[in-house]
Amino acid sequence: MGASGLCFARGLGRGIRPLALVGLGLLLVTSAWAQPGEQAPLSPERIHQLVHMVRQDCGSCHGLTLKGGIGPALTAEALKNRSVEELRATILWGRPSTPMPPFHGIVTDAEATWIAGQLLSGFPHE
Repeated sequence: MGASGLCFARGLGRGIRPLALVGLGLLLVTSAWAQPGEQAPLSPERIHQLVHMVRQDCGSCHGLTLKGGIGPALTAEALKNRSVEELRATILWGRPSTPMPPFHGIVTDAEATWIAGQLLSGFPHE
């Protein structure tokens, strides 16, 4: 490499380092924002949609009042020995060898966590 090529490479290296540091900083900031347990709040509109979905779609098996049907009751009393994590996993991935389907393509992880928390505290009415 000639002297002019070496100067260009050194100059390019100086320009890339700050850019790489900025990129690394942005990566750290955005990953800190996405920590588990610190999800962005759901909009009132999305909450309304989720309540409707649980009451109608889940209610078609678990009873429209969530007191049981084909599927077990989803009342706070019936779920008192369950954890948010266990319910979240069931919502997202279903229960193999049972009629409980997975909802991972329909709700996000944060939404499944919200639904699980609401079920444990007594699910809201529409």
